[in-house]
Amino acid sequence: MFGHQRLHCYNLCLDAAKRMPQLIASWPAGSGYLIDQLKRALSSSILNIAEGNGRRSLKERRRFFDIAIGSAAEVASILDIALAYGYIGKSSYEELHDVMLQVTRMLYKLR
Repeated sequence: MFGHQRLHCYNLCLDAAKRMPQLIASWPAGSGYLIDQLKRALSSSILNIAEGNGRRSLKERRRFFDIAIGSAAEVASILDIALAYGYIGKSSYEELHDVMLQVTRMLYKLR
């Protein structure tokens, strides 16, 4: 097992990614740009957590975790848009938004 697979923030993001196909399945035609951005931002957060955790230098680790934090904020803002457009319900929004907030808090502590 790789070290990043033991990180709770990594697993929270990965669990959110596993939920995305079901969440976005009902989004209307024309929302593909938002779906693509959501997938890329969530993937970026996951990948940067893994890469940052694999770095030996504290400076590099922080840089990758900072990128992951930015990507988590992007996911949260896409969820804001999805809620505003009526693409997701309030409960899904709150749950996923809370996950991204937790991830961000954990990453700030890991930096």
